[in-house]
Formats: sequence, structure tokens, C-alpha cells
Amino acid sequence: MDDLIKNTADWAGDAARQPLPEWGSLPNIPLYMDQVVLYLSDQLSLFQRDGAAPLLTSSMVNNYVKTGAVPRPEKKKYDRQHLALLYMLCMLKQVLPLQDCKTLLDGGVAEELYALFGQAHRAAMEEVQAGLAAAGGQAPRQTALRLAVEAHARRAAAEYLLDQCSG
Repeated sequence: MDDLIKNTADWAGDAARQPLPEWGSLPNIPLYMDQVVLYLSDQLSLFQRDGAAPLLTSSMVNNYVKTGAVPRPEKKKYDRQHLALLYMLCMLKQVLPLQDCKTLLDGGVAEELYALFGQAHRAAMEEVQAGLAAAGGQAPRQTALRLAVEAHARRAAAEYLLDQCSG
């Protein structure tokens, strides 16, 4: 297997073995905006591309609150529920519009959604790792193309399903 593909498979394995923090290990004390951004940026660092825009900024948090995707903080402090929703939004926003993310996360119990999201994320990363391991002698660009096409197909299916649910 090409070293680049092997390294990517190892990265996917790391992401599967180091899933999002358990609900009980999220900070138990309310955090201010800067603390939230620092905490989640650290937690999401494995998925941050070098030189790319950050996965979360205070402006993003304010926008998520303003649109109702995240509840308003109490006295400018964010609790576990906020952190869990923001974590999921940071990941989902990479593939779905904010309105679709909001639909996915709206009305559910944050702890249950967070656990379901964690299970789905771990399974997806394990699937990616297995697919990369099976790529054999495929060129890295061909493998990246296949992964991108698969991501598009899954995003399109998710959007179609969300449209059917709301229609």
C-alpha cells in the first residue's frame, strides 16, 4: 500500500479510536465563549486542515445561537448541551447546510443525539480506514477521488432524506 494511503488509513484509525469525548467528560462547569472556542478547537484538531479556516469561531457560535441551531447561553456561559451541539455542528456543517444540520439536531435530547452521533462517527471512520486499507496499489489521487465521490453521494442521500422528512 502506498505510504500516503497507509498514513491516511492510520489517521482514520486514530480518529476512530479517539472518538468525541463522552458526555460525562465534557466540562461540567459553564464556559465563556473564548473557552468554548478553545476547548472545541482542541477537541477537533484532528480534523482541522493546515492553513484552512478554523472549524469554530466566536462568530460561528453567535450565528448558530442567532439562527436557533444552539440555545442561547445563560449569562453568556455555555454548558454541556451547548458544547455537544457545537461539536456536532462543527462536524456536520462540513457536509450539510446549517438549516439541514439544525433539522437533524432540533428537538432531540442533546445527550442522546451526542451518543448517537459519536457511534455513527466512529463507525464511519472505521469504514474509511477499512476502505483505505483495501485500496491496495491504487494511486492516492484515485483514492481521494473515490472518497470524495462517496462523500458526495452520502451527502446527497442525507439531503434527499431530510427533504422527504420535512415535506
